[in-house]
Amino acid sequence: MSESTSRRSFTPVAIVDGVRTPFAKAFGGLAQVTAVELGRIALEQSLDRCGLSAEAVDQVIFGNVASPPDAANIARVISLKAGVPQSRIAHTVNRNCASGMQSLIAACTAIEHQGANAVVAGGTESMSQIPLLVSPEAAGLWTRLSRAKTMMSRLAVLKDFRPHHFKPVAGIELGLTDPVSGMNMGETAELLAREFAVSRSEQDEFAAASHVKAARTQEQCFFAGEIAAVPLPRGETMDKDDGIRSGQTVEKLAKLRPIFDKDGTVTAGNSCQITDGAAALVVSSASGLERFSRPPLGYLTAYAIAGCDPRRMGLGPVYAVAKLFRQTGFSLGDFDLIEINEAFAAQVIACQRAMASQSFAKKELGLDKPLGELPMDRVNIHGGAIALGHPVGTTGTRMVLTLLRSLRDQQKHRGLATLCVGGGQGVAIVVETQ
Repeated sequence: MSESTSRRSFTPVAIVDGVRTPFAKAFGGLAQVTAVELGRIALEQSLDRCGLSAEAVDQVIFGNVASPPDAANIARVISLKAGVPQSRIAHTVNRNCASGMQSLIAACTAIEHQGANAVVAGGTESMSQIPLLVSPEAAGLWTRLSRAKTMMSRLAVLKDFRPHHFKPVAGIELGLTDPVSGMNMGETAELLAREFAVSRSEQDEFAAASHVKAARTQEQCFFAGEIAAVPLPRGETMDKDDGIRSGQTVEKLAKLRPIFDKDGTVTAGNSCQITDGAAALVVSSASGLERFSRPPLGYLTAYAIAGCDPRRMGLGPVYAVAKLFRQTGFSLGDFDLIEINEAFAAQVIACQRAMASQSFAKKELGLDKPLGELPMDRVNIHGGAIALGHPVGTTGTRMVLTLLRSLRDQQKHRGLATLCVGGGQGVAIVVETQ
């Protein structure tokens, strides 16, 4: 452990090891695999990698946003289906885009304050299976129809139906729209692009670079070291991310039209992909590490959560990192590698500029000087959500897993993982290897 011990905000917990499923574009390769099944695979395989039995698990905590109607407390369902004893507790957390990180934070609480020794923390999301809904007016008619007892009363209800009552409401669209600001996530990215003067070409260059880095990483089989294959209904398996475009170029991205504002700059190509996938990490108390045959991937040593204007939710990492630095005394230069979720290229670039801005630091953060220049050569070295995808409840767990594996691969010591959160929040986590 490092010299930073005195600056940590809580007792470090060990992240022993973990896995994730492949990330698949929504309505594609994993569309028929439920969020429960994805989570079960991630949980079982993470235990297998650690050589830990399901009976040794004290708690299971999973992040999930879409909340399948048939698995309200999805963590409990995953836990039981994976063979964790009924006597062990499980709960689901939802901090929107940061749910996968929130599960890790909750695991820290379980270990530090609830006496747990081994917790499986993760996230799971099937964005393909977010249901289609009906309008409240249509729901009222269907309810009346279900209660009608006679043929005449049913016909009386049926005559009130109109074609628009049969038009479904996409649950995924509702979920990606903030009810307070009334803006969907893409519209908030457009706002930041204008505020921080982020051009279309800058966004496309960032997006292309994400694909280039991810494709190179996939070719080098680095991702294979963290992926557990998923059996598919027809007897096949999926063991690779399918959203990475090895031949992606700025020229190809430039041909795409804006999708949130006809005069805007945010496109499907410079935004994160809507994705299915799960991830899980085995988290242990330091005193419980003797049960494992090898050292842990690393330690979670500090975290911070901050709020911001929902209309500028993409700046959440700036507020969270500022809070983290106040708590720990760290600066950007203290981190060997950094993961920042690529919700939108415009959003990451806006964060980069806000961190370096004197006026933003003074007005928004109450600081005398900027947070500093984000060292882009150390940021998302294996690509990010623009290439890999963003299964909302899972991404935070995936980021920490990839970051720790990257630190160990490069024999580095300390990493920072941060992301923005729909609704106007940010989360930042510090991890360290031995």
